[in-house]
Amino acid sequence: MEKMAEGHEELVKVFDTDEESEAMVVRGLLDSVGIEAITQNREAPQDILPGVGGVVVLVRPDQAQEALQTIEEYRSHPTTDEDETASEEPV
Repeated sequence: MEKMAEGHEELVKVFDTDEESEAMVVRGLLDSVGIEAITQNREAPQDILPGVGGVVVLVRPDQAQEALQTIEEYRSHPTTDEDETASEEPV
């Protein structure tokens, strides 16, 4: 965990989007499975051009493969609130 605080040069990009909200969902997904992730603005300085340039999600290199698999599994089988409600009811 300390490596993340030291500098971003050791982090690996696992997701790239133009939508900050989408990046936050992916970050939450990764956090929920124990992968520490951060979001970072791709290009434009946000104090000058907020919301311009897109967002990337970064993780430690040793968690990159697991993060990519988690994102891919979510894309293949996204869950919704309805899915969770249905799975909680007895069959």
